[in-house]
Amino acid sequence: MKISTSLGQTTLIVSAASVLLAPCAQADVDTDFANQAHTYGIYGPRDYNAWVGKIACKRLAHHVDETALESVSFLQGSLAGGTSQGQAWQFLGAAVAAYCPEATSVLPAAAGPAGSTMKELG
Repeated sequence: MKISTSLGQTTLIVSAASVLLAPCAQADVDTDFANQAHTYGIYGPRDYNAWVGKIACKRLAHHVDETALESVSFLQGSLAGGTSQGQAWQFLGAAVAAYCPEATSVLPAAAGPAGSTMKELG
């Protein structure tokens, strides 16, 4: 009987811990994403940048933005003033990696056919 109670308590503790730690896992992704954006010179509130990254993913998933270039245009209008096109591309790459890795196919498509060069990003 005592073993059963102990096992039940252990199960309860493990279940409670997993519920309590779940938000922390998401927060770590958002913090890591914000830190990555900072390396690109994109500053601003961590929560806002994470929100914009998630919105960019939703826009790609729902075909609001059909191409990565359309997504970059959205990002330039949504991020802090002075965000260059190059920074928006970096932000999009980081957002896709963090929040919607299933959308990575839009990034190589933006580069064009193999052997072509992209115009200089401003």
